[in-house]
Amino acid sequence: MADNVSREPMLDMFIFETLQLLDQLEQSLISSEKESGFESSIDEIFRIMHTIKGSAAMMLFDDISKLAHSIEDLFFYLREEKPENINSTEITDIVLNGVDFIKNETAKIENGQKPDGDATDLIKEIRDYLSNLKSVNSGDSNSTDSESSGTLEVEKDQKYYISSNRSVSTPKSHKYEAVLKFEDQCGMENIRAFSVIHDLKEIADVNYFYPEDVIEGGGDSEIIQKEGFRVVFSTDLGLDEVKERLSHTLLLKSLDVYVINEDLEDVIGDMEGTGEDEPKEENRQSRKDIVLNDTLQASEQNGNSSDRQPLQEKKASPSGENVAASSKQSVISVNIAKLDKLMDLVGEIVISEAMVTQNPDLEGLQLDNFHKAARQLNKLTNELQDVVMSIRMVPLSMTFQKMNRIVRDMGKKLNKSIELEIIGEETEVDKNIIERISDPLIHLIRNAVDHGLEDAEERVAKGKPPAGKITLEAKNAGGDVWIFVKDDGRGLNREKILKKARVAGLIHKPENELTDKEIYSFIFTPGFSTKDNVTEFSGRGVGMDIVSNNISMVGGTIFVDSVPDNGTIISIKLPLTLAIINGMSIKVGKSRYTIPTISIKESFKVKNEAIITDSEGNEMIMVRGEVYPIVRLHRFYKIDTAVTDINDGIIVMVENDSKVICIFADELLGEQQVVVKALPKYIKKVKGIGGCTLLGDGSISLILDIAGLVDIN
Repeated sequence: MADNVSREPMLDMFIFETLQLLDQLEQSLISSEKESGFESSIDEIFRIMHTIKGSAAMMLFDDISKLAHSIEDLFFYLREEKPENINSTEITDIVLNGVDFIKNETAKIENGQKPDGDATDLIKEIRDYLSNLKSVNSGDSNSTDSESSGTLEVEKDQKYYISSNRSVSTPKSHKYEAVLKFEDQCGMENIRAFSVIHDLKEIADVNYFYPEDVIEGGGDSEIIQKEGFRVVFSTDLGLDEVKERLSHTLLLKSLDVYVINEDLEDVIGDMEGTGEDEPKEENRQSRKDIVLNDTLQASEQNGNSSDRQPLQEKKASPSGENVAASSKQSVISVNIAKLDKLMDLVGEIVISEAMVTQNPDLEGLQLDNFHKAARQLNKLTNELQDVVMSIRMVPLSMTFQKMNRIVRDMGKKLNKSIELEIIGEETEVDKNIIERISDPLIHLIRNAVDHGLEDAEERVAKGKPPAGKITLEAKNAGGDVWIFVKDDGRGLNREKILKKARVAGLIHKPENELTDKEIYSFIFTPGFSTKDNVTEFSGRGVGMDIVSNNISMVGGTIFVDSVPDNGTIISIKLPLTLAIINGMSIKVGKSRYTIPTISIKESFKVKNEAIITDSEGNEMIMVRGEVYPIVRLHRFYKIDTAVTDINDGIIVMVENDSKVICIFADELLGEQQVVVKALPKYIKKVKGIGGCTLLGDGSISLILDIAGLVDIN
């Protein structure tokens, strides 16, 4: 454990599991606060803190372990004593401070820094609160103080070492043998077994465990993978409590608990007689193992061992595992970099398949068998692509649930009562998109709380409920995902936005021609803010432009709509994935371009449509009474082409953010799936170009950035 190489996988697993548990803890705390009590979630909260405490202790992160231990003590008291005089908001505040500390320390560990935070003040605050809580509910402060000091005191020089030598201890009333099997390929089985022993020593006398050397032994993980981790212990706890304690082990696949029919010393002697190997079959058959289940009666636990009968037979499946365990789904964690690499390889396969099936050398040849095989290859390639895409798809639930904490904290600071409604959190998007939209959603939620929602008095005066409401909704629509952030607040001030835009010089056409959506879109301009005073949350003119930029970076668009005193709706349209898109190939001279299919409204050849040219030489076309600007790609990118007459080429009408332009090209080449590749680093940002792709004949096609072209025009 001393060298960094052997610690890396342990650290990765600790960081991953701790951050995941902290997110779950936050949601449980906030839900409990809304319910004004911890009755429904106290077991989950206790389990999470217990797991974090054990993991941090195993990794020798003392401050995290001690803080988690103090929070565990608090919820142990709440669970066991069920005090009536508790303030769920106060407890939530205290524990969330502890959660923030553990998150910061874990972030330091993740960045390769030393977790040097001091949790002393937080631990003292939790202990003082627990002491006061006991005092209020028991009325005996002296006994409470002594009990508290005895229970909660954590040694400064804490050691986390488990010896395989059996020590003499006070005899316990129940003796058990437990066999734990972990999920396939979960990793670090020996460290997980170490954690089980560390956990058990708090409630039991651990008499024996196999493999014995779970820390230093090189082959222990393989033994545990195949045979499970076996531990014999004695305790005063009953069956249900033992099973409850052991079932909290992370990534546990199956758990069997046995009562020892013979004297404990004889059983251990049998095990020791076999050396490092499993207890011999004849030794195991010489005693009757009784698998305990929930129907075990007290009389059976205390009765004569010779009269006991098996309460549950241990049936093995052909694979050697329990039937119940085999029906359980196995889940493994995979590094996102590996998924990115897999996606790249699938993209290359898509390109290679197109290069084979669309090879120019095949033109004019009668190849029926080849085309049949090519169709089968195309089918398999599409299936492979769909599977890889589904692996990368992640539900929005964790991102959405994080907003509960933001709404809660801001509501308290601004003295606003707010209800957050979450709809469609099971909607899935690509992992890379999830990472990019978290910050934009935070900004939108903060704006809704600060700008949108009124104070309770103002809402009541307007005939609204005193508590404001924010709705966060997601849904699938074709190949896109829509996210809506709605509030029932005061709405956007159209005149105030228009005034600010006028001062900033953002208006470039007559104001009476501006639609409400165009006026509201000014809020995404850098430095634009309608807030008169700078506060902790807003007023600096940053935030909404970041939202717009981040959404654009993942190929999405954002729309704003608002009704005075009825609220604001911000709609975000996102692609399901960024790696492979459906595109329409067009030709301009000898160059080829690809337009994302989702941006295309229609395509047509000019017949009777009126072409208008303004004083500056800008062309526009009138289609069904509406006028749209024309972008001639051969002029825009200075490409030589024989097709310059508007009547000879093709018009492709595209839309982005409710703005429409018409792209003029030589001809359409057809629709196909393309793999999006980034432009080389030595090429500077080109206006209107979002990337490139490799076509089936080996040529390169530039992918048009429709949002960029629309903004230019």
